[in-house]
Amino acid sequence: MTRDQVRRLLESLRAGDTTPDEVLEALAGLPFQDLGFAKVDHHRGLRKGLPEVIYGAGKTPEQVAEIFARLAECSPTVLCTRADGAAWDAVRARTPDAQYHPTARMIVLRKSPPEPKGLVAVAAAGTSDLPVAEEAALTLEAFGSRVERLYDVGVAGLHRLLAHGEVLRRARCVVAVAGMEGALPSVIGGLVAVPVIAVPTSVGYGASFGGIAALLAMLNSCASGVSVVNIDNGFGAGYQAHLINRLAEGRGEDADRGVSGREEKGR
Repeated sequence: MTRDQVRRLLESLRAGDTTPDEVLEALAGLPFQDLGFAKVDHHRGLRKGLPEVIYGAGKTPEQVAEIFARLAECSPTVLCTRADGAAWDAVRARTPDAQYHPTARMIVLRKSPPEPKGLVAVAAAGTSDLPVAEEAALTLEAFGSRVERLYDVGVAGLHRLLAHGEVLRRARCVVAVAGMEGALPSVIGGLVAVPVIAVPTSVGYGASFGGIAALLAMLNSCASGVSVVNIDNGFGAGYQAHLINRLAEGRGEDADRGVSGREEKGR
């Protein structure tokens, strides 16, 4: 349940269109709903402005479908990450309006998509990094951020990244996804005046140690303004980037202009 939903209930009660008992019935599932195997947090949207998100790995298809359906009763947006085909089959049988994104392994329901706000650039070093990059991009879009995808822009061909300089300068935040040696976030961090969220992926040959080499490289980045999430955690990066984009929304046009906008005004 969101703040807007609670506000509408209270306004309806004040106007006499809803009875106190009807309001109590609508609020009965707060703050959580106990399903036995899970306690579905309907109050999270009130506390954080964003709903609970389902982590699909390790859950049975039936568990995923039940949690998804209960969240869909109260939230305009529902996300499930790391969902396989069996989980998707179970969810769509209960929630037919949901959509499955196989590359990102995400199930998404958006009942009333908001107008996209701001701009976050999601950059992926290589095509093998796309599952993690798409997890970040879809998370951002589901919550209402405008996204520009910059894919296959790794440092092995730096000109591919530099061709997107205008987008990077306009972005309020950049999510940089890379495996192998994990150099992409450092390069982007040296080019932009906004936060860069680095996402190491488990892509690489033996000495990459399943993404640990990229993780350590990103943690040791010499570029200022680079923060790092866990290996393959596209969702975590997308969530954090949306919060940054949302904070910048109140700053107006200057938030979109980056350092070049400040220079033009002589600041």
